[in-house]
Amino acid sequence: MRLLLINPRFPESFWSFRWAIDEILVGTRALNPPLGLATLAALCPPDWDVSIVDENVESIPLEPQADLIGVCGMGVQFERQKALLDYYRSEGYFVVAGGSYASLCPEKYTTLADAVVAGEAEHVWPQFCADFERGVPQPVYQDTGAVELTDSPTPRFDLLKLDRYNNATLQFSRGCPYRCDFCDIIVMFGRKPRCKSLEQIERELDALRRLGARNVFFVDDNLIGNRPLAKRLLRFLGDYQRRHGYRFSFGTEASLNLAQDAELLGLFRDAGFGWVFIGIETPDAQSLQETHKTQNMKMDILAALRTIYAHGIDVLGGFIVGFDNDTVETFDRQYEFIMASGIQAAMVGLLTALPRTPLYERLENEGRLLQEEDSTDNTRLGTNIVPKRMSPAAMVDGYLALYRRLLTDSSIAERIRNKLCHMGRPVYQSTYPALDSIGIVFRLLAKGILPGGPTRVAHFLRTLPLRAPSRLPLVIAEWITGLSMRRYVERRFGAEADASTLERCVAAVRGAIVRELASGKVTLSLAHAWRPNLAMTLSGLLDRRFFTRAGPELERLLARTHASVTLRVEAFQAQQRHHFERLLRRLARYGDRVSIVIDARLRALLPVDSSIFNLVLHASADQV
Repeated sequence: MRLLLINPRFPESFWSFRWAIDEILVGTRALNPPLGLATLAALCPPDWDVSIVDENVESIPLEPQADLIGVCGMGVQFERQKALLDYYRSEGYFVVAGGSYASLCPEKYTTLADAVVAGEAEHVWPQFCADFERGVPQPVYQDTGAVELTDSPTPRFDLLKLDRYNNATLQFSRGCPYRCDFCDIIVMFGRKPRCKSLEQIERELDALRRLGARNVFFVDDNLIGNRPLAKRLLRFLGDYQRRHGYRFSFGTEASLNLAQDAELLGLFRDAGFGWVFIGIETPDAQSLQETHKTQNMKMDILAALRTIYAHGIDVLGGFIVGFDNDTVETFDRQYEFIMASGIQAAMVGLLTALPRTPLYERLENEGRLLQEEDSTDNTRLGTNIVPKRMSPAAMVDGYLALYRRLLTDSSIAERIRNKLCHMGRPVYQSTYPALDSIGIVFRLLAKGILPGGPTRVAHFLRTLPLRAPSRLPLVIAEWITGLSMRRYVERRFGAEADASTLERCVAAVRGAIVRELASGKVTLSLAHAWRPNLAMTLSGLLDRRFFTRAGPELERLLARTHASVTLRVEAFQAQQRHHFERLLRRLARYGDRVSIVIDARLRALLPVDSSIFNLVLHASADQV
């Protein structure tokens, strides 16, 4: 059997760090590989021919040599997952849907796929494989019991293109003991953490070491959910690191009570954990009580963070605005806390109710759930809940203002200085070779610091740890993080260019291709939805002149406005390919805002990298 497993392209978000990857960390394409698909591949019969395509680092094959195709997806990937399932199914392939969102909402997939695999895969996927081989696959495979992770195989890391990622990933445990009412982890994995054996972890680390991995992210939702087992793991990792010359730099997710256990913090440091992501959510005790995040109420949050810093461990933080106790003043309190905490990677989201969570059920009962709104992305300018103590418009305005305040040059620098005041000798050190590290610093200066002018240069200089050079890699990483988040906010949430700027840019596009418009070979139309979209349809044979004139103006439109561009190719000949590819290279920097629709008959003549552009597979209006 030939199985193709696909991880759909993510929409750009704070988690993408797109500017950092494209401009600074040259050579990588994404942060993390799809560990779930590598695990699924290991669960297949040994004689199956399995391949993995991650659309975040490579283009999808449109005519793969496969007997069946599996497409996974998180909630934010649902629209792309749906498009891929629809396309491959229409092409005659047997398609299977899975992943975290299919596990949470399997009913959304029953009409999209030939089979749906919901829940943990260790038991149900082998059953599906056996049924498929016998020719009797069932429409739904639902895991009904808690999987013992000792049954989980070593993932097929060899099927992942690890050199294209900033991190490798592995998992020690599933489940979390806490009761945060907005979280879907306890819905899917339960409140009793289940763990792999140390022997399993050693096999996985050995496999990653053989493949050259250096940065490893433990994707556990709370690595210390079972503290005694976590300590056993950390002691083992410390020993493993000593035996192998501290090969790895680790990071993970943990709960704030990490700061209450001095032994645990020491073990984290000794094992080589340079950073942890912590769900802080809010410094407001009433909101923490409301959402049942009581584990964050057992200590002063700011003091807890500084205790973690003192052990040389950096903190990335998650924050939420929109709890019932929150008002417009909450944004100021969040700003003051984030600044004082020194957290640079502060992922702030608007409260969003995920299906099947206690929050979703409560708000549905209260009539405060907006069913038509997106429930998969809490960083967009909107939410699926009706806030209690502020208007939806005020919540969105406050959210935008908060991020703009956090991402000024002075705020980025001030947080670095606030962190360094409490930071011990950082565990984090660059894992890049010396020449690569020098290149990263040079690109940060050339593409990030100097373009900000004298003011940004001054702020950068005042963060340099001249008396503690061991902190320099952390400072460089902080600036890369801060500027990457700033670029994302500018692109995604920046103030729209005024109507006259958009009008001038569209007029310039028209003027550049007036001959082709007059001949009918090209048509243009401008539509306004949540943002303007300029659609250009190519329906005739076009020469080099068209592409060289249209390219700069389309690029200027994307650079000066927040409009998107849709290129529809209805007619094409081989001699145009070189010119069209040059046009795409020019627009690649803005690929997340460029949709390309190619007539099915022409796709073989004009391959498009779907990891860069939005390749529309079926040209329905909702996909463009």
